[in-house]
Amino acid sequence: MLTRLLFSVLAGLSWWLAFPSMNLWPLAILGSGAIVGALCGVSTARGVLLGLVAGLSCFVPLLSWSGIYVGALPWLSLATLSALYVAAFGGLAAYLQRSGDPARVRPLAVALAWVAAEWARATTPFGGFPWARLGFSQADSPVVGVARWLGVPGVGFVVVLVGALLALGVQAWLRDRRPLRAGGALLLAVTLLLGPMLVPRPVDGTPVQVLGIQGNVPELTLEFNAQRRQVLDNHVETTLAAAEQVAAGELPQPDLVLWPENASDIDPLRNADAADVITAAVTAIDAPVVVGGLLEEPGANVSNVSLLYLPGEGPPVDRYTKRRPVPFAEYIPYRGFFRAITTKVDLVPRDFVAGDGVGLLEVPTADGVLPLGIGICFEVVIDDVMRDSVRAGAEVMAIPTNNATFGLTDESVQQLAASRVMAITLGRPIVHASTVGVSALVAPDGSASEQTELFTRDIISGSVPRRTELTPAVRLGAWPQSAAVGMLALALVWTVRTRRRERGTV
Repeated sequence: MLTRLLFSVLAGLSWWLAFPSMNLWPLAILGSGAIVGALCGVSTARGVLLGLVAGLSCFVPLLSWSGIYVGALPWLSLATLSALYVAAFGGLAAYLQRSGDPARVRPLAVALAWVAAEWARATTPFGGFPWARLGFSQADSPVVGVARWLGVPGVGFVVVLVGALLALGVQAWLRDRRPLRAGGALLLAVTLLLGPMLVPRPVDGTPVQVLGIQGNVPELTLEFNAQRRQVLDNHVETTLAAAEQVAAGELPQPDLVLWPENASDIDPLRNADAADVITAAVTAIDAPVVVGGLLEEPGANVSNVSLLYLPGEGPPVDRYTKRRPVPFAEYIPYRGFFRAITTKVDLVPRDFVAGDGVGLLEVPTADGVLPLGIGICFEVVIDDVMRDSVRAGAEVMAIPTNNATFGLTDESVQQLAASRVMAITLGRPIVHASTVGVSALVAPDGSASEQTELFTRDIISGSVPRRTELTPAVRLGAWPQSAAVGMLALALVWTVRTRRRERGTV
């Protein structure tokens, strides 16, 4: 058992190191193989324990950014909750792999169990926590091509399947002395690893010139919101500087300008001074500007919005309100209950209210109206929110985000990796604009350009293609995950019947 525990720790650490900033994507495959091998032939209870150990070994370091300014309790609570889903995977994988004498690795069954466990983590509780799904670690891997057909869950499925095939090959070679089975497993693993490179990732389309503003914040602390006027002024000044570069011919005239989330935490609909400086910036750049801001509504609550301003139009002509506010960061569920546990809940004094509209803004350009999809910050990892924008007609996606509250951690590069995988999934370019970085332009094939540094004032500028084709992943939606859960249920039924037959022959 000690050896199995060691392999579980190594598996979790390998998953962590597969994500940016280390970005050692092959370790996600090797780590998956290690945990699948460790789970083969153990009881369900031990499988749960091994899965929990692997989950904690991954999520405790991976999510350390979540406690950078608020302490260990939120960080360790989130890491433990996430690890519980890996524990559930461990129990399922152990049960599915215990039949037979000796027990044998069952790659397809455990890969299906992984998809089911990640789906549960992405949807429960309070809407789930789909951050750091295994597929998001593969932005630079050949496996990422699967995203175009089966989305992020499909990439995770293939990663675990390839890892399990490697474990099966090792088992067949070292324990069973069956070189043909070992060779077959290895050949299939290599095929699944490299085969997705053949999936086309089109990047053609009518170009649209975009410009992203990274205005930066005054301080690297949670209290940056206390200087919200300075944050607004930073983004205004950076936009004015961009306008001067456009006038001097140093930058092309943009068709669209994107400000990040929280660029104006002073409500410009209720504060004339904020409205005036934003209008001045829009006039100077002479292009539609999408401004990330907070509105003092509805009632005593607030809304996280993206506002569309047009030159000469005055107030914003359209808006998108974030559909999926983040629990415990933008609103507190069961506030009274959780306040009894920790007063940290009061760091969110007012709840953000969820919007009910799809993230889509109609942006007028010289070449006609551009349907611009919007996903604010965390929404980039929420599959249905992003798909809904594309299904509604979005030809370009924008991710305005605010990474200031996570300091000099890996959170920002983890989010950019998510945008890269999501761009392939949706078949759309993504303008990824952060208050403090990392900002970038992401092409529909997942490649990133104009990448900025953390906590700098910067401008990203370039052309991205307008795309209208719907990828298979967008068309299929959640059906692949539903199919995986259905197949897992059948595998469990088959395993139950097999185990009963085995007991009957004893």
